[in-house]
Amino acid sequence: MISRPTFGGALTGALAVSLALGLGGCGTSTTSTSGFKGEQHAVAQTIANLQSHGTALEAKKVCSQDLASTVVKPLNRATGGCVKAIEKQLKQVDSFEVTVESVKVSGATASAQVKSVHEGKQAISTVDLVKEGGRWRISSFS
Repeated sequence: MISRPTFGGALTGALAVSLALGLGGCGTSTTSTSGFKGEQHAVAQTIANLQSHGTALEAKKVCSQDLASTVVKPLNRATGGCVKAIEKQLKQVDSFEVTVESVKVSGATASAQVKSVHEGKQAISTVDLVKEGGRWRISSFS
């Protein structure tokens, strides 16, 4: 099980996604999207983008390109907004491998099963996404 800090509301969702995908830290790893086609590929690419932006400590891109408005809007009401909240978390997270195991698309929503390995422990998590403005965005993590 992945240890995550506990916060309230949408902050939890955004931080959990960042932490679950192993964004930030010292190393880099990539998420392969080559096994997916069409909308499934686009969903997997969003997860790969989140990992890439987080690894590069690009909190602004995480907020503007990767996270759904339902996650970003509440974070923007906090001091420093979404960017500051994500920056703080990215600096605290160690890097680890991520694999998109499967993707299910249903209209304007999708879910991906994501396998991560951190300190030798595997975890399977679900990342939920919504389509906003023609792009897939991460809305929650469980």
